Amino acid sequence: MEFDQDKVDEMMLALLYLTSSTDKYGTRTWKGLDVATLDRLYRKGYISDPQSKAPTMLLSEEGARLSKALFIQYFGKKEPD
Repeated sequence: MEFDQDKVDEMMLALLYLTSSTDKYGTRTWKGLDVATLDRLYRKGYISDPQSKAPTMLLSEEGARLSKALFIQYFGKKEPD
């Protein structure tokens, strides 16, 4: 089956927000997700190298911002009027 890899990348980035936390070093997230998708996100500059031995990866500033924005866009609940 063929699929839109950019849409998968967006969803993966949005879901990375669920396991992310920010400290003085930046925003980190767990990396136990699809390797091919993580590699694409790395090539796009959104995350650090997922092939490192560390159990987490660092989101770039743009990756962290986009991760949160996509999570809210796709999974946020609208407030009642």
